[in-house]
Amino acid sequence: MNNAKEISINTEFIKMTQLLKLSNIASQGSEAKFYIQEGYVSLNDAIVHEFRKKVYPGSFVTVKLNGETINLKVV
Repeated sequence: MNNAKEISINTEFIKMTQLLKLSNIASQGSEAKFYIQEGYVSLNDAIVHEFRKKVYPGSFVTVKLNGETINLKVV
């Protein structure tokens, strides 16, 4: 995925809500949950609806908000 912002983690995985906060897409967990619930977040091209979805290094996350697409690569 081109132009993806790399997010480094030092653990085996990160939960999706934590990833959205870490990448400054969401300022609070409730905001992250809202984005997930509304279908704005995709993991490896599949829409995610699980708040606690585990995201592993090598995964790609796409967030579509306000007509903008944000691409993240977890490393």
